[in-house]
Amino acid sequence: MKSIKATVTNALPHGAVIDTCDNSGAKTLKVFSVKGSKTVKGKMPAAGVGDLVHASVVKGKPDMRKTVVLAVIVRQKKEYRRLDGTRIEFEDNAAVVVKDDKGNPKGTIFKGPIAKEACERWPGIAKIANIII
Repeated sequence: MKSIKATVTNALPHGAVIDTCDNSGAKTLKVFSVKGSKTVKGKMPAAGVGDLVHASVVKGKPDMRKTVVLAVIVRQKKEYRRLDGTRIEFEDNAAVVVKDDKGNPKGTIFKGPIAKEACERWPGIAKIANIII
């Protein structure tokens, strides 16, 4: 896992319900933990583009439902700033289900664009992505 070359606003707090953009069998995820997040007392941890999260499957195939999975956030609605000064925002929040904490994706096809920050941090996702913004 590499560092990100942008100041990503963490826009998805605990309890956020997000869609998946792969063919892993899960359709909707509920975030309940962010790996490596540290906050002050009383503040809810939040995730942004490129973060690894623990999530439970809310909708999807019957064998995937009610299971805990690892996922990487690849799109968020809240805009964030890149080092060259551009601001990026997507029209939805989306995640990719991964097999392990190395970032190997469970699905084989991604729908829609993937943020460049997520691809820089997770090379396994970058191999399968066909549109990188």
